[in-house]
Amino acid sequence: MTNTRVFLAFNINRMNTSATPPTRELFRHVTTDKAALYRAIMDVFAAAKRQFRPYLRPDEVLREATWLGEPPPLEEIRSALAQLVDWGNLESQPDTARVASIDDFYLARFLYRLSHGGEAVESALATFAQALKRRGELQSVALEDIHNRLEALVALGGDSAPDDAKVHEVLRDLVRVFEDLTENAQAFMAGIARSVEVQQAEAGAVVGFKKRLIDYLERFIGDLVSRSGAIAQRILALDGRIEAMLYQAANREARDIAPGDVGEQVEALQARVSAWRERWQGLRLWFVADDHGPAQAEALRAKARAAIPQLLTAIAAVNERRSGRSDRSADFRILAQWFADCADDHEAHRLARAAFALNAARHLSLLPAADVAATTPWAEAPAVAIHPRLREYGTATMRGTATRVRNRDVERAVLAQQIAQEHQQVEAARARLATGDACRLSEIGTLGLHEFDLFLAVLGEALAGQSLPNETVSRATTDGLLKVCLEPLEEDSHAAIETPLGVFSGRDHRLTITPVMDA
Repeated sequence: MTNTRVFLAFNINRMNTSATPPTRELFRHVTTDKAALYRAIMDVFAAAKRQFRPYLRPDEVLREATWLGEPPPLEEIRSALAQLVDWGNLESQPDTARVASIDDFYLARFLYRLSHGGEAVESALATFAQALKRRGELQSVALEDIHNRLEALVALGGDSAPDDAKVHEVLRDLVRVFEDLTENAQAFMAGIARSVEVQQAEAGAVVGFKKRLIDYLERFIGDLVSRSGAIAQRILALDGRIEAMLYQAANREARDIAPGDVGEQVEALQARVSAWRERWQGLRLWFVADDHGPAQAEALRAKARAAIPQLLTAIAAVNERRSGRSDRSADFRILAQWFADCADDHEAHRLARAAFALNAARHLSLLPAADVAATTPWAEAPAVAIHPRLREYGTATMRGTATRVRNRDVERAVLAQQIAQEHQQVEAARARLATGDACRLSEIGTLGLHEFDLFLAVLGEALAGQSLPNETVSRATTDGLLKVCLEPLEEDSHAAIETPLGVFSGRDHRLTITPVMDA
């Protein structure tokens, strides 16, 4: 018995001194790798709480959980329970109820229950899932309930001393029904576009859904029109007596306020009175118009009416898409506006060729080998010889064995020669410019095409690394073969380089291009 007391005292002290996990750890089990396992375990504990079962053992969790596949081994359940305890979702205590021997007593057996943070997380997740699954409704029954509660309030207001409990009960039911009505109406009208899910539906389903939704809206609009006036009349009839009733309801609720000084009691009572006034003002604005605009019920009725043509428009779009028709007159009107916006005849001709596919078909293989521009009219182009078989059968080749593979060694040799020539030209340009010596741009003189291409590439990379106009830049090129140093000279200096494409001019710089191997 002495060992038992020591063991229990040690575990109780360890549980009391353990650090409370941070709040953010409570949601770790939702996003971790084994989220499905943890959620199945937490669902079991949430169900046990609803059944007033305070503690669960690992084997009970394994037996009662709903697994997606094969149930995990018991050791994995125990490991998951320990992890949930570390995150703060569960609490554990030693399990001594099933101990049959001293050895069993010293084994790590625990009972688990939901912690305070775990209960909050489960409540939040349940509310989140319920909100995602919730579908907005237009509640005609709620309008009837509001009307009946207001009639009861009018009857109580006629008494000289209405009962506090009855007034509080009627006001509480009225607020509950009204809040439910407004929340569902807002959800329905906000999701009316999503509710009309006819974009990919079949024609029969579209017609059936259209009829049910229109009947649903018409029924609610009719009830709203017929009951809004009566509800507004009863709200106006209570204007002179509602303040006393709201105070009665707040005063009855104030009986449960925790004890404190007189100032706190009065402040708590005034807060409850203000809350009831705010609720009544919201109900009044819903059915009674004021100086700021119409009542919210009128706006809801207008939006419900607008949902019907919105549905019809969506159905018309589906029908047009199914039939494949297009509005040619609208297309031509838009095209006419584009023609009117053209700056000159050249742009108008380009638009006409693009709109009506009037571009020349110079990609055909029937054209002669001569170089013919794409803008050349067919009447001015060389004649094209068309094989009679092409006119008769639509193809110029005869059916039969495949033609022999063409030997393209000559073409490959020509390409290799062109590549070698280009390589020589590039190397000559590098030999001309990449000397490693500093040179002013005004002293370069005339550059060929390849030399000018290399000069522009090097100059562009150097200027890209320059943050200020007078800053000296030194960097390597993108290919890593050259190192460039560009030093700006006087601001009034001038340099001009002649090329086959024209004269390149600008501020004079001192340029040094050095091969990386030499650098």
